[in-house]
Amino acid sequence: MTKAEIVTEIVNQTGIDKVSVQGVVESFMETLKQSMVKGENIYLRGFGTFLLKKRAEKTGRNITKNTTIKIPAHMIPAFKPSKEFVIEIKSRVKVK
Repeated sequence: MTKAEIVTEIVNQTGIDKVSVQGVVESFMETLKQSMVKGENIYLRGFGTFLLKKRAEKTGRNITKNTTIKIPAHMIPAFKPSKEFVIEIKSRVKVK
């Protein structure tokens, strides 16, 4: 599902005009990004948590030049769904 499809779905469910919904969705996503850039986790009860995970320093290989490179420790964004969300997915989504 794309952002445009999410906006359309919300418009259909609520009857709010598309421009307003699009602004709210954009604002929500920007707020999430800015919070994570500041190092904050975002907790949405019943949905899940957007969190930052630390990746340890490691050694990588450049196969074309046959050299090793040092990849420094860094933070990555991650999503952990809530237990309720996981249970709902398991009960409703069929394995293909």
